[in-house]
Amino acid sequence: HVDRSIDGPADFIRTNIVGTYTLLEAARSYVADGEAPKGFRFHHISTDEVFGSLGPTGAFVETSPYQPNSPYSASKASSDMLARAWGETFRLPVVVSNCSNNYGPYQFPEKLIPVVVLAAAAGKTIPVYGKGENVRDWLYVDDHADALLLIAERGVPGETYNVGGRAERANIDLVRTICKLLDERLPNAPSRPHESLIKFVADRPGHDLRYAVDCSKIERELGWRPATKIEGGLANTVDWYLANDGWIERIRARGFSDARIGLGAKKTAG
Repeated sequence: HVDRSIDGPADFIRTNIVGTYTLLEAARSYVADGEAPKGFRFHHISTDEVFGSLGPTGAFVETSPYQPNSPYSASKASSDMLARAWGETFRLPVVVSNCSNNYGPYQFPEKLIPVVVLAAAAGKTIPVYGKGENVRDWLYVDDHADALLLIAERGVPGETYNVGGRAERANIDLVRTICKLLDERLPNAPSRPHESLIKFVADRPGHDLRYAVDCSKIERELGWRPATKIEGGLANTVDWYLANDGWIERIRARGFSDARIGLGAKKTAG
């Protein structure tokens, strides 16, 4: 989560940079003398955040220059470069994919959509960063999983594939849509209409304005397309969180708190 990387970058350096290096070396030891077993690929999964922030138009393509703006995206950009280098130098059959914002069941409750669903269902304030004008392209988790399997099986070593949902929404519009879904499902809630719970809060430092990915390449070359419309995906997601209180409580029992993070509080490396 980007907010966690702002408060504690060291964990992301260890996981995304050192961790990727460790996995690449393990794969290299498996691929003797640069000759990989038939069908073997090292699939490195990354994010559209490595490309930085877009203006009001356009979309990231696989050759867009990297301009990461958070510790999280910088660590992912670094891991992308490591994967590329191991492919070029050691002939490791590497494929890379860069995806847009995922959503769906089982997403950790610190992310935007579960934050909104859980806060609104409990009648609590729904925090929206800044003015809610930041735009994201939303990709349903099942569609992403299908793309990942396809890339792992048929992706061309040395190639990169963008994976997006073709579903851009400003954060505030997404939040209002979720509130309407909750109004329908919780008609007797005392906090209805749930949109009344929205509260704009201090923005995240370095918050990228807009992400959008052009996924024409994977559509054209591998035949993948996002199958889930955002309206249906959001409805499925809201229904799942409302029906799975036990899953949420187990996460809270492990120490998860919904307290605000990501405002730049200094945390020393451990």
